[in-house]
Amino acid sequence: MSVNEATTPRHRTHDHALRQGSGTGWSLAAVLIAALVMLPVGAVAWMALNPTDNIWPHLLSTVLPRYLANTAILAFGTGLLSAAMGAGAAWLVSMYDFPGRRGLEWLLLLPLAVPAYIGAYALADFLDYSGPVQTALRGWFGWESARDYWFPRIRSIEAAILVLSAALYPYVYLLTRAALHEQSGSAYEVARALGTGPWGLFRRLGLPLARPAIVAGSAIAMMESVADYGVVSYFNVQTLNTGIFTTWLERRNAGGAAQIACVILLVVVLLALWERFGRRNARYHQNARQPRPIMRQRLGGLAGAAAMLACFLPFALGFLLPVGVILNYALAYPQGWVTPGLGLAAWHTVSLGAVAAVLTVLLALIMVYGVRLSGRSLPRLLLPITTIGYAAPGAVLAVGILIPLAALDHRVADFWLNLTGTDPGLILTGTGFAMIFAYLVRFFAIGQGAIDGAFTRVPPSLPMAARSLGRSNLGTLRDLYLPLMRGSVGSALLLVFVDCSKELPATLLLRPFNYETLATRVFEKASLEDLGNAAPAALLVMAMGLLAVVLLARTNLGLRKPADRAIAGTPTG
Repeated sequence: MSVNEATTPRHRTHDHALRQGSGTGWSLAAVLIAALVMLPVGAVAWMALNPTDNIWPHLLSTVLPRYLANTAILAFGTGLLSAAMGAGAAWLVSMYDFPGRRGLEWLLLLPLAVPAYIGAYALADFLDYSGPVQTALRGWFGWESARDYWFPRIRSIEAAILVLSAALYPYVYLLTRAALHEQSGSAYEVARALGTGPWGLFRRLGLPLARPAIVAGSAIAMMESVADYGVVSYFNVQTLNTGIFTTWLERRNAGGAAQIACVILLVVVLLALWERFGRRNARYHQNARQPRPIMRQRLGGLAGAAAMLACFLPFALGFLLPVGVILNYALAYPQGWVTPGLGLAAWHTVSLGAVAAVLTVLLALIMVYGVRLSGRSLPRLLLPITTIGYAAPGAVLAVGILIPLAALDHRVADFWLNLTGTDPGLILTGTGFAMIFAYLVRFFAIGQGAIDGAFTRVPPSLPMAARSLGRSNLGTLRDLYLPLMRGSVGSALLLVFVDCSKELPATLLLRPFNYETLATRVFEKASLEDLGNAAPAALLVMAMGLLAVVLLARTNLGLRKPADRAIAGTPTG
């Protein structure tokens, strides 16, 4: 369910039922929340267009072309490789039955639990000169130093593309798999009867029909690669995102950082439009109310082994390798679990994530309910625009939050000092407030999408009955909607909390001095090549991610039971 489906004709009856006796308070609240969510993006645009020191000419003549080129290579490389991994795996598990298919069908989702920066640390450790691969090669062939053989450079843009694709291909896999399952199996049976082979089925039938889903998933992977900082920083790849950190923290030029952030926003908007265009026709292939399930073809022997290997490799690269490397360090260095700061970093992660999740879902609930109660066009127009925060990189939001917030903080402190004679210090930027605000803006789309979908599933007759019994708008929300939407609200809270625990760029830029979360602890320890002390925090972050993946797997892989029985030679009734 997309976040703006409330504006489509089939939801108007539901919205009309809500608007009976509605006031303007909820509509005003929706507009104010939308303004709050869009504030950081607007601040970035304003600072970029009105900088204190205009360094556009300097950026254009020096670093910006290199940043843009590397970002473009990274994004398109990640999009193409993610599409190949995700669409290929979705095609195999949907069209064929081979050894291990049932397990791999949900195992292919697990890389979503591993932040890409943890995958980068694991890959570098595994393939570096002192890692097990090169050590084994030197032992087998008798090589004594790196001069005796050639090995691909690990810290490179190619390795960054590989790591990001292994972490992000599940987006393509999920959307493509859903698109393939919505297709009728009759078309494939006719094509097979006409002599079309496996490659022809994929090229002429499956690929064209699933292309919108593949494009949408690839665009999401590309947006995530543009937003990445941990991987490109560790692999020394200079992108627009790393340029923000360099320009702001090293060159002390906030206006230049805002201008680079504005360029990133432009890139992200273009990718978001491409993703929206891909989703626009994402269901054109469904030509029956209850399409005939696809009859999976059994694969045995070498063909079955090849299919299993093709699905296993992305899972191994995106999940088994990072988990195995990090777990090995955690077992080899058990003292890492009792090092100072780990418990405090875990508490910061849990407390900030919990507060941000509750605020995000609460404000999303108020906004969606207010939009549905409102008969005005402005709140409805603002609803889809508030999702831009999810596409915007954390570093961009940090620029749009910290600079205006710091100015406000200093004015409040000066006012209080003049009024009382005591200096209150930094109230907003010296605490976790800025981080919570960034998490709220960054992941507001997740809460909004879940809440909007939950509202849609409530029959319109129920709020009408509540109105007839004298319930107010607040009473209807409290006594009717919330009990019915309990599962969706809980899912939204979990998903937002997990994403907050993994967020790195915004946390690095907005955290107070000497303030650690699990994500920043992993990044700092790994940057110092101290994976032994980074491993416990990394395992905790991945454990939190697994909660969201299990929820996602139950939601997305538990809906196709009839199709799972539709294997060639197996009755479907």
